[in-house]
Amino acid sequence: MGSVYVYVCGGLSAIGNVFGGLLFGYDIGVISGILTMPYFRKEFPSGPAKEGSIVASLLAGCFFGALAAGYLSDRIGRKYSVLVGSVVFVVGGILQASSTTFAQMYTGRVIAGLAVGELSMIVPLYQSEISPKEIRGRLVSLQQWSITIGIAISFWIDYATLQIDSPQQWRIPLWIQIVPAIILVIGTFFLPFSPRWLVDHDRDEEAITVLANLRSKGDRNATVVQEEFREIKETVIFEREIAAKSYWELLKVGPENIRRRVLLGVFIQAFQQLTGINAIMYYAPQIFSNAGLADNSSRLLATGVNGLVNMLATIPAIVWIDRLGRKPTLISGGLLMGSSMIIIGSILATHGTKYFDESLGKHFVYLDNKGSSYAVIVFIYVFVASFAYSWGPTGWIYPAEIFPLRIRGKAMSVTTACNWLFNFVIGLVVPILLDSIIWGTYLIFGIFCVLMAAAIYIFYPETKGKSLEEMDNLFGNVQKSKNLEKNEGELEAA
Repeated sequence: MGSVYVYVCGGLSAIGNVFGGLLFGYDIGVISGILTMPYFRKEFPSGPAKEGSIVASLLAGCFFGALAAGYLSDRIGRKYSVLVGSVVFVVGGILQASSTTFAQMYTGRVIAGLAVGELSMIVPLYQSEISPKEIRGRLVSLQQWSITIGIAISFWIDYATLQIDSPQQWRIPLWIQIVPAIILVIGTFFLPFSPRWLVDHDRDEEAITVLANLRSKGDRNATVVQEEFREIKETVIFEREIAAKSYWELLKVGPENIRRRVLLGVFIQAFQQLTGINAIMYYAPQIFSNAGLADNSSRLLATGVNGLVNMLATIPAIVWIDRLGRKPTLISGGLLMGSSMIIIGSILATHGTKYFDESLGKHFVYLDNKGSSYAVIVFIYVFVASFAYSWGPTGWIYPAEIFPLRIRGKAMSVTTACNWLFNFVIGLVVPILLDSIIWGTYLIFGIFCVLMAAAIYIFYPETKGKSLEEMDNLFGNVQKSKNLEKNEGELEAA
């Protein structure tokens, strides 16, 4: 049962991001196609600024949902927090799918965003706490893979429903996103509590039982179970003496280097959005239009292929992330993405002619030959694949593993909220940038990607193979290490 049970639990919890992947997948993917659908544009006429606000309304909810997740996860536990998020999303999904006004659409997207923001923080936190260090990166990567599955499915559903000659053309994709949320509501009841959360709430016997099921096929006396329980218990006892009572403690300077860890988590989440990945995902049909695809059906088809590339390219991260390490993965991904974006921008600048489409109310680029068009499409796919194996999963793994238990919930809520804040800004401004400077948008993201690779090389330590309790040694908490060694000596002597 051991590792198989871990994968089952991680897979079930990752449905929280197949729904955050059929939202922050199904709302990244779905909304990109819906914004171009004739019946949607008839009911919700909009230009670049309005489109940006429709996309960004979800992300505003995500920001506040992620902030609230820290308190909620510590108060009622990781498991029940996933349940709450799933139920809230169902409400938001129903409001979106039945929308008849902009106000209802915005309200539904904000409510759904609250759920997605919460789940985007809770799911990797939960997965990191139930997994052994040897496969922690792989398990947390399941979250990103499930996001990509959701994106791919939503792209193809958009392509299929485009053929429907009625308002159901855009409503059906929005109704479908509720399905994985309902599955997650049911699946949550089969998930165990986090053993670290149980120990922190003095439920030691339950924690040992969960660890036994996760590590040793139910054998509570197994060495691996007893050693991990003791390690968690000692850490909890020590951290209670200095437990974070408020978010202000995340800014303190001390032997644990908490402020440094928070800054590393905040910047890696901000960097993930500044790669430009969601500019591609939110506005893929418009971007493929700039690449020379004239009709909406072709653009949605190319967008569907883009979703498959994203999904398949995430698989190497699941298989190899715990062998390759975090730093090499992030650095190589940043350089490949930066090169791709700069090449795309350069092609559009040298071979493109800007024109205005009156039917859509936006500016596009006309490329002067098919070779240029194919090159742009290929490098869009290269960019997406580079993100999928690197910054996609690792951007979530790193913050989930660097914080001590006493502040993990609060710190991760801050870092995740930062991700959604930058996501909100990207969703809001990118349609305006694509309408005004077009090719310059790609150059901006390309430069960001190269700078990110340099930042990872200089500032970020490698966390591969470290247990969550060993992270303090990595970040220089010598006093805690001495205390833990003292406690171990006393326990052994006893």
